[in-house]
Amino acid sequence: MSALVRPASVTPEFLNRLVSRVPGSTGNTWKLTEVYTGEVLVELPQSTPSDIEGAFAAARAAQREWSQWSVAKRLGVFKKFHALVLKHNETIVDLIQAESGKARRMAFEETLDVPMVTGYYLKRAKKVLAPKKHAGPVPVVSSSLEVRQPKGVIGIIAPWNFPFATGISDAIPALIAGNAVVVKPDNKTALSPLYGVELLEKAGLPKGLFQVVCGEGPDVGPTLIDNANYVMFTGSTNTGRVIGERAGRNLIGACLELGGKNPMIVLPDANLDDTVKGALFGAFGNTGQICMHIERMYIHDSIYDEFKARFKAATEKLVVGAAYDFGPNTGSLISPEHKDRVAAHVADALEKGATVVTGGKERPDLGPAFFEPTILEGVTKEMLAGHTETFGPVVALHRYATVDEAIALANDTDYGLNASVWGGDLNNAIAVGRRIESGNVNINDILATAYASKGTPSGGVKQSGVGARHGDQGLLKYTDCQNVGILKKQVMQVPDDKPFEKNVEEQIKGLAIMRKLGIR
Repeated sequence: MSALVRPASVTPEFLNRLVSRVPGSTGNTWKLTEVYTGEVLVELPQSTPSDIEGAFAAARAAQREWSQWSVAKRLGVFKKFHALVLKHNETIVDLIQAESGKARRMAFEETLDVPMVTGYYLKRAKKVLAPKKHAGPVPVVSSSLEVRQPKGVIGIIAPWNFPFATGISDAIPALIAGNAVVVKPDNKTALSPLYGVELLEKAGLPKGLFQVVCGEGPDVGPTLIDNANYVMFTGSTNTGRVIGERAGRNLIGACLELGGKNPMIVLPDANLDDTVKGALFGAFGNTGQICMHIERMYIHDSIYDEFKARFKAATEKLVVGAAYDFGPNTGSLISPEHKDRVAAHVADALEKGATVVTGGKERPDLGPAFFEPTILEGVTKEMLAGHTETFGPVVALHRYATVDEAIALANDTDYGLNASVWGGDLNNAIAVGRRIESGNVNINDILATAYASKGTPSGGVKQSGVGARHGDQGLLKYTDCQNVGILKKQVMQVPDDKPFEKNVEEQIKGLAIMRKLGIR
């Protein structure tokens, strides 16, 4: 492995400044390493339950003032933040690469999510959060206001695969709605979200409003959930169940984006040039560590052999490596432990009868957590790679004969996060996509078209989650609806001198007239 030159921005002074905002009263630290080399970058403080309670108390104090700012004033902060994220893009990319080991191309793609989310809500938030007037029970003299109030302090548990995008993008609508935020990033990838908080404060976000706590999930999660007014979590289905259960016991809401075993269907009339290129990103983008990436590909019999040959050839041309430049297509897995998990899935599949089309090997010559882009055939549901989420650069190819068969195979899973359909007849491809049990479906694309459409909610169905991010729903979930009923004249009470039977008659008659006139 050739010597790796770390970016000049990633200095000990800079990293120590970032982690200094993490409360850790006992002095316990986590050795946050550069994934490419395994070298320690910085000692990350680990937060105790009392540290977390203190972070929530500080956030709650700051939120009392922030919630009284007008929406327009709060949005002024995010206009400045948008510009700062673009200005410091290179530094953000450097941090993401150092902590996650992803290829620079993918690290850059990740940074774009934050300004895209910010830009969408800069345009939309004032209208969504504005009080809405509705008719009251009695026309003219009564009405009701739907007022959106912030929930308080939002707890966000962000994953390691997109630490900046999830750690910051999920906080943006929460803050715009008038809440404070306490985020727990993964220990392995705390640097980029910490830098995001620093940029937000440079843009004018009140200090203390956005807190960062760190630690292992079982140590930090319970206290975070118990102190939050709402929880946003992205991660595994098993952990999501634990978080959802605890949130339910506390009678607070939770939005959970969980695992997936995402299918791709290639119809007979698909453009194979486009499809093969899309398949490369679907299977191997971010080294397969994308919640919405593709692990199962179903290709029609008539084009299977050609697709397989072209996909194999394209996969073998991918540049895999550790570099802080845009050369490699694919980078490292997040850790040696995760690499071992991916390797175990491949080994299990081969032991049970699957075959390797290409790849299938670890690459210690490139770094401690590298695994080759791998295509398998003959994968069945009895194999780990056939029914559980591998979350690595491994994809299985399957033949199908009819569209009904392909749809049945795509739906034969407990998950339902994302799906991809490729075909020349757009209307037909859309019709196929709408039959797939998935919260997101992309036609002639893998995932970006759906996920980057920030005006449309994005979430999972079945065991892939509850709730959604993006769109109006992604902002309103961080609010409580306050119903303010307004009565201009006292007409709701029955006069003392009127028999109640007469009141009943008038009420029934009034409702019938209003229905006839279309008033109610």
